Amino acid sequence: MPAQEAARMGRKRALPSCPNPLFLKWLTELRDEAREKGLKIQYTYQKAISSLNKYPLPLQNAKEAKILQNFGDGICKILDEKLQRYYRENGPNTPIHILSEEAPPPGTKANNNLAPSKKKNAAGDQGKHKGGGGRKKKREYVPQKRSGGYAVLVALYRQSQIPGSKGYMFKMELQAEAQPLCDKSFTVPDLGSKYTAWSSVSTLIQKNLVIKTHNPARYSLTEDGLALAERLDSAEERTKEERDKEKVVSEGAEEDEEEEEGGPGVVDLTGSDEGEEDKEDSPAERLTCVAHSAADGMGVSGKPRAASRNLNPAYLLPGTYEIILCVDFIETTGGSQHRKQELVKELQRNGVNFDVRKLNVGDFLWVAREKVEPVPGQLRAPTGKELVLDYIIERKRMDDLCGSIIDGRFREQKFRLKRCGLRKPIYLVEECGTAASHLSLPETTLQQAIINTQVVDGFFVKRVQDVRESAAYLTVMTRYLSKLYQNCTLICRSRELEGDRGSDEEEEEEERGTPSCSLISFAEFNYGAVKNKCQTVREVFARQLMQISGLSGDKAAAILEHYSTPHSLLTAYEQCASEAEKEKLLSSIRYGKLKRFAECSLIRVASM
Repeated sequence: MPAQEAARMGRKRALPSCPNPLFLKWLTELRDEAREKGLKIQYTYQKAISSLNKYPLPLQNAKEAKILQNFGDGICKILDEKLQRYYRENGPNTPIHILSEEAPPPGTKANNNLAPSKKKNAAGDQGKHKGGGGRKKKREYVPQKRSGGYAVLVALYRQSQIPGSKGYMFKMELQAEAQPLCDKSFTVPDLGSKYTAWSSVSTLIQKNLVIKTHNPARYSLTEDGLALAERLDSAEERTKEERDKEKVVSEGAEEDEEEEEGGPGVVDLTGSDEGEEDKEDSPAERLTCVAHSAADGMGVSGKPRAASRNLNPAYLLPGTYEIILCVDFIETTGGSQHRKQELVKELQRNGVNFDVRKLNVGDFLWVAREKVEPVPGQLRAPTGKELVLDYIIERKRMDDLCGSIIDGRFREQKFRLKRCGLRKPIYLVEECGTAASHLSLPETTLQQAIINTQVVDGFFVKRVQDVRESAAYLTVMTRYLSKLYQNCTLICRSRELEGDRGSDEEEEEEERGTPSCSLISFAEFNYGAVKNKCQTVREVFARQLMQISGLSGDKAAAILEHYSTPHSLLTAYEQCASEAEKEKLLSSIRYGKLKRFAECSLIRVASM
């Protein structure tokens, strides 16, 4: 018993060094990188580190690590790639089982977040000697500079400092304000990852720095978040001031050097007049000079003569933009993964320039993206303007069409496509062979719905057999639109000013086959197409009217032109002297392109 007690009371044996220091070092780096980005895979890496610390034998390669817990194919593949790179840099006979100084020993905080550091232990021991408690102080969360969390906090703080600000921001405007402050995109994930800079918002909410309320979501700072954001913004301002001072000092030094080299009164005779002629007749200035006449006399759909995109930021000149196919991310993820990946592979095989992003309405559309050259010294190229072309596609398989008719999505989607601001909506229907015969609705019902979409709703319907034909159609459309818009000067318009262009002008353009060059920006289009955004009384009234059987979108729009709210319509009905007069109240309203009168039965139902 005394011997056992002495052994129990003795000093603990030091842990042996890890026999696989390189793997341990690489896993630690991967975990720390994932933690900085706010990725949940950091916990998987931590479990793998714990398993590796417990394994006493050396590993020759990462494949042997598959016998350990939490080592899957993904981690082993990453480690093998790093090992091959290590051999290429240091030689094939370089030992990998010697504990280097850089690799942290097992049990330290560098590779085990559950183990206390020596510094904290020393502080704890001092506290115990002083009689205080050995409780650790929780470390404050501070997001890394130019990360997603950093950009969101600074953007919310700057918005809150504006006099008369509403105190919160919606998701779309918050992303737009925070994007210049972040190196990572808020909408498009990096290659091989499904996370964007917006993913860090959940961490901010969890840390009680940002609060999310209402639907659609409103984001605002808490008291702790406001204090932290104020410190981050002041540090950003100080950094900016120091950068400006350094720039001024460097420019002054360069000017002094030039004066010393050239000296006062020294004239360079080697340059002659060629440099001056280049400056006078530079291409940018020539474009700027011609731009005044182009901006004064150019029609909406006119062929461009010449203009400078620096003259007016709402113009995109021929040659300064490229046509990009935008694919909704739902079309590439979820559901039948094999079929959706087949669409992406077909587009890549056909050489289509496409971009996967979130579309709030439609499955495919095309944008004219400004060509922007990268700026030296910046990680990312400046964001160019994007204008949405007037073509949007809603893709439907027969089974999806059947389900959308049953649950009511089919009618709502057509309504949203009509009011999205794009003039050429297209329905792409995949027949899927004999699969339609096994659906819950008869095939005749589905065919009738497709015909109504084309004849009654005015959509262009394209029928294809499978995914490959869908990709072929998208490829042909992309090349057709690239050729159609190649000589056009594109003008950015706002949806609020849509009424400025007459219907006669649009009909003349369609008859001539000339594309409309007055387009909406992608940011405004996508924000305006949000499904659950705050709606006006007029929009809610339109939805209520369309619930009446037989009352289409055209008829509801015609009624809204005369009575924009339920109160105005009910007031008009109350002023009618008899029931017959109530039934005739809406009979004088014309709707649709043919300007037909509403049916008496429909008017009678509406008056009730």
